[in-house]
Amino acid sequence: MTYQSIQVTLAVNGVCTVKLNRPQVRNALGLQMREELKDFFTEVQNNDDVKVIVLTGEGNAFSAGGDLSALKDVEAASGRKRLQTGHEMISSIVDLEKPVIAAVNGAAAGAGFSLALACDIIIANQSAVFIQSFSKVGLIPDLGSIYFLPRLIGRHRALEMMFFGEKISAEQAHELGIVNRVLEDHLFTDEVYKLANQLTEGPQMALGLMKKLVNRSILDDLAQSLELEGFAQAMCFESANFKEGVEAFFEKRKPVFNQS
Repeated sequence: MTYQSIQVTLAVNGVCTVKLNRPQVRNALGLQMREELKDFFTEVQNNDDVKVIVLTGEGNAFSAGGDLSALKDVEAASGRKRLQTGHEMISSIVDLEKPVIAAVNGAAAGAGFSLALACDIIIANQSAVFIQSFSKVGLIPDLGSIYFLPRLIGRHRALEMMFFGEKISAEQAHELGIVNRVLEDHLFTDEVYKLANQLTEGPQMALGLMKKLVNRSILDDLAQSLELEGFAQAMCFESANFKEGVEAFFEKRKPVFNQS
């Protein structure tokens, strides 16, 4: 399949690299990219040549999150439909019975952070930063962050990150348990693929079943959470605070939210 927003490369050893390929907008997760990722992760289940997937970003960012330029005129119904495509993308990663490594090579913000959380292992370079940036534009965390993050770091720390939307470094993310490993920038690529190659040498059926059973044990209510997220985010899309947040983002100023 030919993709426009992602770049797929398969190595002979079974490691498949998927690059978010919109560096001009810091790999913002537009609707087309979400659809292409969903299609790729759904179809790759039946490709026996692919044993491990490395998901990373082209350029100096993993993903800056949702494409706000496409959300300026969004309404509740269209926004919820857009989110459902994102939910299918997240589910396609979680449901895939193959290891998926998020190689976070820069900023993972908003929905980009959510995308990394859906993967099985997160490796970050020292330049990486993580931010739950949704509150900056009057939205709730989406694409599963509300589900995944508290389970990783606990309710209080997750709410702190979500409420304040402050950046944390790769090292802080590692200390919190979000990131498996932090690697020096000049060693990052080699070490990520060294880890991926180790996984290709493992028992593929057993690895896939491990992932399936672990996910079943702790993620059983993910679908319900995503459905509730869709309704809540649709309400936020209709709010004056969201309009103000988007305008402030493009005008490069601090938003002034009303208190209702």
